[in-house]
Amino acid sequence: MKIVDIQERTASIASSIRNAYIDFSKMTVSVAAVVTDVIRDGKPVVGYGFNSNGRYAQGALLRERFIPRVLEADPSTYVSEVHDNLDPFRLWDIMMANEKPGGHGERSVAVGVIDMAIWDAVAKIEQKPLYRLLADRYNNGLAASRVFVYAAGGYYYPGKDTQELRAEMNRYLDGGYRVVKMKIGGAPLSDDLRRIEEVLTLVSDGNRLAVDANGRFNLEAAVEYGEALAPFGLRWYEEPGDPLDYQLHADLAAQYPGALATGENLFSMQDMRNLLRHGGLRKEKDILQMDPVLSYGLVEYLRMLEVLDEMGWSRERCIPHGGHQFALNIAAGLGLGGNESYPEVFAPFGGFADDTPVVDGMINLPEVPGVGFEVKSDLINLIRSLFSP
Repeated sequence: MKIVDIQERTASIASSIRNAYIDFSKMTVSVAAVVTDVIRDGKPVVGYGFNSNGRYAQGALLRERFIPRVLEADPSTYVSEVHDNLDPFRLWDIMMANEKPGGHGERSVAVGVIDMAIWDAVAKIEQKPLYRLLADRYNNGLAASRVFVYAAGGYYYPGKDTQELRAEMNRYLDGGYRVVKMKIGGAPLSDDLRRIEEVLTLVSDGNRLAVDANGRFNLEAAVEYGEALAPFGLRWYEEPGDPLDYQLHADLAAQYPGALATGENLFSMQDMRNLLRHGGLRKEKDILQMDPVLSYGLVEYLRMLEVLDEMGWSRERCIPHGGHQFALNIAAGLGLGGNESYPEVFAPFGGFADDTPVVDGMINLPEVPGVGFEVKSDLINLIRSLFSP
Protein backbone atom coordinates (compact mmCIF):
# COMPACT_ATOMS: atom_id res chain seq x y z
CA MET A 1 0.00 0.00 0.00
CA LYS A 2 1.39 3.40 -0.93
CA ILE A 3 0.65 6.92 -2.09
CA VAL A 4 1.59 7.09 -5.76
CA ASP A 5 0.91 10.77 -6.44
CA ILE A 6 -0.23 14.01 -4.83
CA GLN A 7 -1.47 16.85 -7.01
CA GLU A 8 -2.50 20.36 -5.99
CA ARG A 9 -4.44 23.14 -7.69
CA THR A 10 -5.59 26.64 -6.78
CA ALA A 11 -9.28 27.58 -7.02
CA SER A 12 -10.93 30.96 -6.57
CA ILE A 13 -13.65 31.75 -4.05
CA ALA A 14 -13.51 35.49 -4.70
CA SER A 15 -16.55 37.64 -3.89
CA SER A 16 -17.48 41.20 -3.01
CA ILE A 17 -18.13 40.44 0.65
CA ARG A 18 -16.04 41.77 3.55
CA ASN A 19 -15.88 41.37 7.29
CA ALA A 20 -14.42 43.77 9.83
CA TYR A 21 -10.86 42.99 8.78
CA ILE A 22 -10.58 41.73 5.18
CA ASP A 23 -12.43 41.60 1.92
CA PHE A 24 -12.68 38.44 -0.17
CA SER A 25 -12.11 39.97 -3.59
CA LYS A 26 -9.00 37.83 -4.21
CA MET A 27 -9.62 34.87 -1.93
CA THR A 28 -8.33 31.48 -3.10
CA VAL A 29 -8.09 27.95 -1.77
CA SER A 30 -5.74 25.05 -2.40
CA VAL A 31 -7.24 21.74 -3.49
CA ALA A 32 -5.26 18.49 -3.26
CA ALA A 33 -5.72 14.95 -4.57
CA VAL A 34 -3.87 12.09 -2.85
CA VAL A 35 -3.74 9.08 -5.19
CA THR A 36 -3.15 5.64 -3.69
CA ASP A 37 -2.49 2.22 -5.21
CA VAL A 38 -5.51 0.74 -3.39
CA ILE A 39 -8.27 -0.33 -5.75
CA ARG A 40 -11.96 0.00 -4.87
CA ASP A 41 -14.71 -0.63 -7.45
CA GLY A 42 -12.06 -1.02 -10.11
CA LYS A 43 -10.46 2.40 -9.54
CA PRO A 44 -7.60 3.72 -7.40
CA VAL A 45 -8.70 5.29 -4.14
CA VAL A 46 -8.19 9.06 -4.29
CA GLY A 47 -8.57 11.33 -1.27
CA TYR A 48 -9.42 15.02 -1.70
CA GLY A 49 -8.69 17.99 0.52
CA PHE A 50 -8.85 21.78 0.55
CA ASN A 51 -8.28 24.59 3.01
CA SER A 52 -11.05 26.47 4.78
CA ASN A 53 -12.00 29.99 3.72
CA GLY A 54 -10.22 33.04 5.05
CA ARG A 55 -6.68 31.82 4.33
CA TYR A 56 -5.25 31.90 0.83
CA ALA A 57 -4.06 28.99 -1.30
CA GLN A 58 -0.79 27.38 -0.24
CA GLY A 59 0.54 26.12 -3.57
CA ALA A 60 4.18 27.06 -3.09
CA LEU A 61 4.46 25.43 0.34
CA LEU A 62 2.69 22.31 -0.90
CA ARG A 63 4.87 21.94 -3.99
CA GLU A 64 8.21 22.82 -2.41
CA ARG A 65 8.04 21.12 0.99
CA PHE A 66 5.10 19.01 2.02
CA ILE A 67 4.16 17.04 -1.10
CA PRO A 68 7.78 16.03 -1.91
CA ARG A 69 8.34 14.77 1.64
CA VAL A 70 5.40 12.38 1.35
CA LEU A 71 6.24 11.17 -2.15
CA GLU A 72 9.90 10.60 -1.24
CA ALA A 73 9.07 8.59 1.90
CA ASP A 74 9.33 4.81 2.06
CA PRO A 75 5.73 3.50 2.20
CA SER A 76 6.70 1.23 5.08
CA THR A 77 7.11 4.37 7.22
CA TYR A 78 3.50 5.53 6.82
CA VAL A 79 1.38 2.37 6.61
CA SER A 80 -0.40 1.45 9.84
CA GLU A 81 0.39 -1.97 11.22
CA VAL A 82 -2.81 -1.89 13.27
CA HIS A 83 -5.38 -0.83 10.68
CA ASP A 84 -3.81 -2.09 7.41
CA ASN A 85 -4.30 1.41 6.05
CA LEU A 86 -2.46 4.67 5.65
CA ASP A 87 -1.50 6.15 9.01
CA PRO A 88 -2.37 9.88 9.15
CA PHE A 89 -0.17 10.41 12.21
CA ARG A 90 2.93 8.93 10.56
CA LEU A 91 2.23 10.92 7.42
CA TRP A 92 1.86 14.08 9.52
CA ASP A 93 5.28 13.42 11.04
CA ILE A 94 6.74 12.97 7.56
CA MET A 95 5.26 16.26 6.37
CA MET A 96 6.58 18.10 9.42
CA ALA A 97 10.10 16.62 9.29
CA ASN A 98 12.78 19.30 9.50
CA GLU A 99 10.27 21.98 10.54
CA LYS A 100 11.08 24.06 13.61
CA PRO A 101 8.48 24.39 16.39
CA GLY A 102 6.44 27.58 16.66
CA GLY A 103 5.49 29.97 13.89
CA HIS A 104 2.18 28.35 13.04
CA GLY A 105 1.16 30.77 10.30
CA GLU A 106 0.81 29.48 6.76
CA ARG A 107 2.41 26.03 6.88
CA SER A 108 -0.38 24.82 9.18
CA VAL A 109 -2.85 25.52 6.35
CA ALA A 110 -0.76 23.64 3.78
CA VAL A 111 -0.40 20.59 6.00
CA GLY A 112 -4.13 20.70 6.73
CA VAL A 113 -4.98 20.45 3.03
CA ILE A 114 -3.06 17.20 2.61
CA ASP A 115 -4.25 15.93 5.98
CA MET A 116 -7.90 16.24 4.85
CA ALA A 117 -7.14 14.34 1.65
CA ILE A 118 -5.36 11.61 3.63
CA TRP A 119 -8.30 11.11 5.98
CA ASP A 120 -10.68 11.01 3.00
CA ALA A 121 -8.52 8.25 1.48
CA VAL A 122 -8.23 6.36 4.78
CA ALA A 123 -12.01 6.25 5.22
CA LYS A 124 -12.52 5.23 1.60
CA ILE A 125 -9.97 2.42 1.94
CA GLU A 126 -11.82 1.24 5.05
CA GLN A 127 -15.13 1.73 3.18
CA LYS A 128 -16.69 3.78 5.96
CA PRO A 129 -18.00 7.33 6.26
CA LEU A 130 -15.27 9.35 7.94
CA TYR A 131 -17.45 10.21 10.92
CA ARG A 132 -18.04 6.54 11.70
CA LEU A 133 -14.34 5.74 11.35
CA LEU A 134 -13.53 8.55 13.78
CA ALA A 135 -16.16 7.41 16.26
CA ASP A 136 -14.88 3.83 16.14
CA ARG A 137 -11.24 4.82 16.63
CA TYR A 138 -11.46 7.80 18.98
CA ASN A 139 -14.93 8.10 20.54
CA ASN A 140 -15.83 4.62 21.82
CA GLY A 141 -17.97 3.98 18.75
CA LEU A 142 -20.34 6.85 19.57
CA ALA A 143 -21.31 8.64 16.37
CA ALA A 144 -24.03 11.24 15.99
CA SER A 145 -26.19 10.76 12.93
CA ARG A 146 -27.35 14.40 13.17
CA VAL A 147 -25.37 17.54 13.99
CA PHE A 148 -26.42 21.06 14.98
CA VAL A 149 -25.48 23.63 12.35
CA TYR A 150 -25.84 27.39 12.30
CA ALA A 151 -25.91 29.70 9.28
CA ALA A 152 -22.99 32.13 9.04
CA GLY A 153 -23.45 35.21 6.89
CA GLY A 154 -24.38 38.81 7.44
CA TYR A 155 -21.25 40.09 5.70
CA TYR A 156 -20.84 43.68 4.61
CA TYR A 157 -21.70 44.08 0.92
CA PRO A 158 -21.40 47.30 -1.08
CA GLY A 159 -24.67 49.17 -0.69
CA LYS A 160 -26.28 46.48 1.46
CA ASP A 161 -28.85 47.94 3.86
CA THR A 162 -30.63 46.45 6.86
CA GLN A 163 -33.55 45.22 4.80
CA GLU A 164 -31.25 43.19 2.57
CA LEU A 165 -29.58 41.81 5.69
CA ARG A 166 -32.99 40.87 7.03
CA ALA A 167 -33.90 39.16 3.74
CA GLU A 168 -30.66 37.16 3.82
CA MET A 169 -31.26 35.96 7.37
CA ASN A 170 -34.85 35.12 6.53
CA ARG A 171 -33.63 32.86 3.72
CA TYR A 172 -31.51 30.95 6.24
CA LEU A 173 -34.44 30.50 8.57
CA ASP A 174 -36.64 29.36 5.68
CA GLY A 175 -33.85 26.91 4.81
CA GLY A 176 -34.18 25.14 8.14
CA TYR A 177 -31.60 26.93 10.29
CA ARG A 178 -32.57 28.04 13.79
CA VAL A 179 -29.40 29.99 14.70
CA VAL A 180 -27.76 32.62 12.46
CA LYS A 181 -24.56 34.66 12.69
CA MET A 182 -23.73 38.10 11.33
CA LYS A 183 -20.64 40.30 11.09
CA ILE A 184 -19.96 43.33 13.28
CA GLY A 185 -17.04 45.73 13.66
CA GLY A 186 -16.92 46.84 10.04
CA ALA A 187 -19.22 49.79 10.68
CA PRO A 188 -19.74 52.27 13.54
CA LEU A 189 -21.29 50.80 16.68
CA SER A 190 -24.54 52.68 16.14
CA ASP A 191 -24.89 51.20 12.64
CA ASP A 192 -24.07 47.69 13.85
CA LEU A 193 -26.66 48.00 16.60
CA ARG A 194 -29.31 48.90 14.01
CA ARG A 195 -28.29 45.84 11.98
CA ILE A 196 -28.46 43.59 15.05
CA GLU A 197 -31.84 44.95 16.11
CA GLU A 198 -33.20 44.35 12.61
CA VAL A 199 -32.18 40.69 12.71
CA LEU A 200 -33.51 40.29 16.26
CA THR A 201 -36.98 41.34 15.10
CA LEU A 202 -36.78 38.35 12.76
CA VAL A 203 -35.40 35.66 15.08
CA SER A 204 -37.22 37.04 18.17
CA ASP A 205 -34.74 35.48 20.64
CA GLY A 206 -31.18 36.71 21.19
CA ASN A 207 -30.03 33.13 21.73
CA ARG A 208 -30.69 32.52 18.03
CA LEU A 209 -28.24 35.22 16.88
CA ALA A 210 -24.44 35.25 17.15
CA VAL A 211 -22.16 38.13 16.13
CA ASP A 212 -18.57 38.03 14.85
CA ALA A 213 -16.04 40.89 15.00
CA ASN A 214 -13.22 38.93 13.30
CA GLY A 215 -10.61 40.16 15.80
CA ARG A 216 -11.18 43.83 14.99
CA PHE A 217 -11.26 45.48 18.42
CA ASN A 218 -8.77 46.63 21.01
CA LEU A 219 -9.85 46.12 24.61
CA GLU A 220 -11.62 49.48 24.89
CA ALA A 221 -13.72 48.86 21.79
CA ALA A 222 -14.38 45.24 22.73
CA VAL A 223 -15.71 46.33 26.11
CA GLU A 224 -17.80 49.11 24.55
CA TYR A 225 -19.39 46.65 22.14
CA GLY A 226 -19.82 44.12 24.94
CA GLU A 227 -21.72 46.62 27.07
CA ALA A 228 -24.00 47.39 24.13
CA LEU A 229 -24.51 43.71 23.24
CA ALA A 230 -25.12 42.35 26.75
CA PRO A 231 -28.84 43.29 26.97
CA PHE A 232 -29.59 41.30 23.80
CA GLY A 233 -28.64 37.92 25.32
CA LEU A 234 -26.89 36.81 22.12
CA ARG A 235 -25.80 33.25 21.38
CA TRP A 236 -22.17 34.40 21.43
CA TYR A 237 -19.86 37.36 20.80
CA GLU A 238 -17.12 36.04 18.51
CA GLU A 239 -13.46 37.03 18.10
CA PRO A 240 -13.73 40.44 19.76
CA GLY A 241 -9.97 41.04 19.54
CA ASP A 242 -6.74 39.64 18.15
CA PRO A 243 -6.92 35.86 18.66
CA LEU A 244 -3.48 35.78 20.29
CA ASP A 245 -4.26 38.56 22.77
CA TYR A 246 -5.26 36.27 25.61
CA GLN A 247 -5.26 39.09 28.17
CA LEU A 248 -7.87 40.98 26.13
CA HIS A 249 -10.12 37.93 26.17
CA ALA A 250 -9.56 37.43 29.89
CA ASP A 251 -10.36 41.07 30.68
CA LEU A 252 -13.48 40.99 28.50
CA ALA A 253 -14.68 37.67 29.92
CA ALA A 254 -14.46 39.17 33.41
CA GLN A 255 -16.94 41.87 32.35
CA TYR A 256 -19.13 40.45 29.58
CA PRO A 257 -21.90 38.23 30.99
CA GLY A 258 -22.72 36.41 27.77
CA ALA A 259 -20.84 33.72 25.86
CA LEU A 260 -17.64 34.51 24.00
CA ALA A 261 -16.37 32.47 21.04
CA THR A 262 -12.87 32.29 19.63
CA GLY A 263 -10.18 29.94 18.35
CA GLU A 264 -10.64 29.80 14.58
CA ASN A 265 -7.33 31.62 14.06
CA LEU A 266 -5.30 29.55 16.49
CA PHE A 267 -3.38 27.06 14.40
CA SER A 268 -1.73 24.70 16.86
CA MET A 269 -2.40 22.68 19.98
CA GLN A 270 0.06 24.88 21.86
CA ASP A 271 -1.76 28.11 20.96
CA MET A 272 -5.10 26.59 21.87
CA ARG A 273 -3.70 25.39 25.21
CA ASN A 274 -2.42 28.88 25.94
CA LEU A 275 -5.88 30.26 25.20
CA LEU A 276 -7.38 27.94 27.81
CA ARG A 277 -4.59 28.70 30.29
CA HIS A 278 -4.59 32.48 29.94
CA GLY A 279 -7.70 33.63 28.04
CA GLY A 280 -10.12 33.64 30.96
CA LEU A 281 -12.68 31.57 29.06
CA ARG A 282 -15.48 29.95 31.01
CA LYS A 283 -16.04 26.21 30.64
CA GLU A 284 -19.77 26.46 31.22
CA LYS A 285 -20.59 28.99 28.49
CA ASP A 286 -17.83 29.94 26.04
CA ILE A 287 -17.32 28.39 22.57
CA LEU A 288 -14.10 27.09 20.97
CA GLN A 289 -13.94 27.35 17.18
CA MET A 290 -10.59 25.85 16.16
CA ASP A 291 -10.60 24.91 12.49
CA PRO A 292 -9.43 21.31 11.86
CA VAL A 293 -8.06 22.19 8.42
CA LEU A 294 -6.33 25.50 9.07
CA SER A 295 -4.59 24.13 12.17
CA TYR A 296 -2.41 21.35 10.69
CA GLY A 297 -5.38 19.06 10.09
CA LEU A 298 -7.30 16.47 12.05
CA VAL A 299 -4.15 14.94 13.53
CA GLU A 300 -3.44 18.19 15.39
CA TYR A 301 -7.13 18.67 16.19
CA LEU A 302 -7.16 15.32 17.99
CA ARG A 303 -4.25 16.59 20.07
CA MET A 304 -6.31 19.68 20.89
CA LEU A 305 -9.17 17.51 22.09
CA GLU A 306 -6.78 15.63 24.37
CA VAL A 307 -5.81 18.95 25.97
CA LEU A 308 -9.48 19.89 26.34
CA ASP A 309 -10.14 16.62 28.12
CA GLU A 310 -7.13 17.11 30.41
CA MET A 311 -8.26 20.64 31.31
CA GLY A 312 -11.82 19.61 32.05
CA TRP A 313 -13.55 21.12 29.03
CA SER A 314 -16.44 19.37 27.32
CA ARG A 315 -16.07 18.62 23.63
CA GLU A 316 -19.57 20.02 23.25
CA ARG A 317 -18.05 23.51 23.69
CA CYS A 318 -16.31 22.98 20.30
CA ILE A 319 -18.09 24.25 17.19
CA PRO A 320 -15.45 24.33 14.43
CA HIS A 321 -14.97 27.09 11.90
CA GLY A 322 -15.02 26.08 8.25
CA GLY A 323 -18.56 25.26 7.22
CA HIS A 324 -17.72 22.16 5.17
CA GLN A 325 -18.18 18.40 5.17
CA PHE A 326 -14.82 17.57 6.74
CA ALA A 327 -15.58 19.57 9.88
CA LEU A 328 -19.11 18.13 9.89
CA ASN A 329 -17.72 14.58 9.94
CA ILE A 330 -15.40 15.53 12.79
CA ALA A 331 -18.24 17.04 14.79
CA ALA A 332 -20.39 13.92 14.33
CA GLY A 333 -17.62 11.40 14.94
CA LEU A 334 -15.92 13.05 17.91
CA GLY A 335 -18.92 14.37 19.86
CA LEU A 336 -18.54 18.10 19.23
CA GLY A 337 -21.24 20.68 19.84
CA GLY A 338 -22.05 21.50 16.23
CA ASN A 339 -20.68 22.93 13.01
CA GLU A 340 -20.64 26.17 11.07
CA SER A 341 -22.42 26.48 7.72
CA TYR A 342 -22.19 29.01 4.88
CA PRO A 343 -25.42 28.74 2.90
CA GLU A 344 -24.70 31.58 0.45
CA VAL A 345 -20.92 32.15 0.37
CA PHE A 346 -17.71 30.25 -0.41
CA ALA A 347 -19.40 27.86 -2.82
CA PRO A 348 -18.83 25.12 -3.72
CA PHE A 349 -16.42 24.36 -0.87
CA GLY A 350 -18.87 25.32 1.85
CA GLY A 351 -22.02 23.33 2.43
CA PHE A 352 -22.94 19.70 2.68
CA ALA A 353 -24.24 16.73 0.69
CA ASP A 354 -27.02 17.38 -1.82
CA ASP A 355 -29.58 15.12 -0.16
CA THR A 356 -29.05 16.28 3.44
CA PRO A 357 -31.30 19.29 4.08
CA VAL A 358 -31.14 21.27 7.29
CA VAL A 359 -34.22 20.46 9.39
CA ASP A 360 -34.90 22.36 12.60
CA GLY A 361 -31.26 23.41 12.82
CA MET A 362 -29.91 19.87 12.42
CA ILE A 363 -28.37 18.00 9.49
CA ASN A 364 -27.83 14.31 8.75
CA LEU A 365 -24.61 12.86 7.37
CA PRO A 366 -24.50 10.75 4.20
CA GLU A 367 -23.63 7.06 4.52
CA VAL A 368 -20.90 7.03 1.88
CA PRO A 369 -17.21 6.19 2.28
CA GLY A 370 -14.86 9.06 3.02
CA VAL A 371 -15.70 12.68 3.68
CA GLY A 372 -18.60 12.59 1.24
CA PHE A 373 -17.40 14.86 -1.54
CA GLU A 374 -18.86 12.54 -4.16
CA VAL A 375 -22.43 13.30 -3.01
CA LYS A 376 -21.96 17.07 -3.17
CA SER A 377 -22.35 17.53 -6.90
CA ASP A 378 -21.10 21.09 -7.38
CA LEU A 379 -17.95 20.41 -5.37
CA ILE A 380 -17.04 17.04 -6.86
CA ASN A 381 -17.63 18.42 -10.37
CA LEU A 382 -15.18 21.23 -9.68
CA ILE A 383 -12.63 18.86 -8.15
CA ARG A 384 -12.82 16.53 -11.13
CA SER A 385 -12.40 19.44 -13.53
CA LEU A 386 -9.28 20.59 -11.63
CA PHE A 387 -7.64 17.16 -11.79
CA SER A 388 -8.84 15.97 -15.21
CA PRO A 389 -7.54 13.91 -16.87
